Amino acid sequence: MRPMAGAGLGLALLSAATFSTSGAFARSLTDAGWTAGAAVAARVGIAALILAIPAIVALRGHWRTLRRDAAMVAAYGFGAVAGAQVCFFNAIQYLPVGVALLLEYCGLILVVGWMWARHGQRPRRLTVAGSVLALVGLICVLNIGAAGGVHWIGVLWGLGSALGLATYFLLSANSRDDLPPVAMASGGMVVATVTLLAAGAIGLLPMHVTFGEVTFAGLRMSWLVPIIGVSVIAAVVSYVTGIGAARMLGPRLSSFVGLTEVLFAVFFAWLLLGELPAPIQLAGGVLLVAGVALVRLDELRPPVPRPETSREDDLYARH
Repeated sequence: MRPMAGAGLGLALLSAATFSTSGAFARSLTDAGWTAGAAVAARVGIAALILAIPAIVALRGHWRTLRRDAAMVAAYGFGAVAGAQVCFFNAIQYLPVGVALLLEYCGLILVVGWMWARHGQRPRRLTVAGSVLALVGLICVLNIGAAGGVHWIGVLWGLGSALGLATYFLLSANSRDDLPPVAMASGGMVVATVTLLAAGAIGLLPMHVTFGEVTFAGLRMSWLVPIIGVSVIAAVVSYVTGIGAARMLGPRLSSFVGLTEVLFAVFFAWLLLGELPAPIQLAGGVLLVAGVALVRLDELRPPVPRPETSREDDLYARH
């Protein structure tokens, strides 16, 4: 494995692992009376403040780059950060978390479809086989047969989070190499925070918080614990490493490695909640990893040359 690919894979796994903790942290807040919009606003707002200083340092000599890519950073903050998180947190108000997560990961199919429609990268048979295998494994890991009923409003919220997830992977990979990842993450979170607070101020997004004790991992503790966890671990670390991984691996591969978020979520559920995975979930994990491996093998194959390619197409082809 090439050093760059190995580093990208490591970042993608770290991003998936830290992302997977957001559900446990956020659930303790919403169970205590926080609304989904308030939980997301606190998450990205605190993360934006934490990343502000390193972002300013990283932007020395790159301020023109930030101005040039302002529209992309705004789209990232609005769709990939605010939109995806609000939709997912609202989906789990109507659906079992597993069903909502499965709907969100339909965004992986959107990534492959977009790369085909926009950039002419028709998925080869190995990618198709890996995609199908990974999604079958994902269904097994989520153990959908044991989940509750499906509410159509929750399904719509879940599909909205899928669109946000696809936006996250595509914009992360499409950002220019001279725009530091920490600057893009920080800028996106600032945009997301302003958007959420504005929506709350005019009444479009319910905002309610409580400041008493919450229950997390079976223990009573201060509300600050899950707030710090969902902001630092599940936002600062996850977004920065995710952007770096998408740049190194490309949007399709990084999105499929992101499927391991489900496996990490199962692990943290066992670690924090004492929930052991069922045999079908273990089997699904094997299928999921096998599917990711197939996609990885296909990505390593040289691309089929085309008569003419634009600079933007070359950006994706090199991955």
